[in-house]
Amino acid sequence: MTTIVRFFQSGGPFMYPIAVVLVIGLAVVLERWLFLTHAKMSNRRAFNRILPMLSKRDYKSVVSFAKSDNAPVARIIASGVARMSQTQRRDEIEFAMEEGVMEAVPRLEKRTSYLATLANIATLLGLLGTIIGLIAAFTAVANADPTEKASLLSQSISVAMNTTAFGLISAIPLLLFHAMLQTKTTEIVDSLEMAGVKCLNLMADARLMAAKSRASDG
Repeated sequence: MTTIVRFFQSGGPFMYPIAVVLVIGLAVVLERWLFLTHAKMSNRRAFNRILPMLSKRDYKSVVSFAKSDNAPVARIIASGVARMSQTQRRDEIEFAMEEGVMEAVPRLEKRTSYLATLANIATLLGLLGTIIGLIAAFTAVANADPTEKASLLSQSISVAMNTTAFGLISAIPLLLFHAMLQTKTTEIVDSLEMAGVKCLNLMADARLMAAKSRASDG
């Protein structure tokens, strides 16, 4: 801990904005991770609740459940059920469900792109701090005693390089977290599309069975 504090103090004033960028990035990572984890669990729970309703062709219960549940998959399936009451065309029902997926995606991807920007900002702040530190170091060496120039220059360069190091230390984890969140978001979007296709097939099979029964009755 003492080494970390000494490293932070010897980096100059640019260490503080880099630390602020790192804290903001970690806050975004924590918020997005909790949100995506909750979305994944709520989607799975809602899908397990809706699937038996679709198998029984209890479409009113599906719509009422979607109104009381915040899971994106519930709203997507309810959109397809609502469109099915208006038309029997599979493509139109599919378009309604795809519209629900498109509405859910921005909420899932929200603020994730900030992490790449924050990583770039941390890197650039580190480089800027190093350049300004080197300029100050060479200016100080120019007016220093000749016998002290070498030691003073090496010490000043070491301090200036700490800013770049801290910028990279902040940027690399943010980029890794950005990739992890993107992968997690893609998995959720793929699961929404897969759930939509499964439910669409169930609804299509139910309509086919109903048509056959009506034909046999006739």
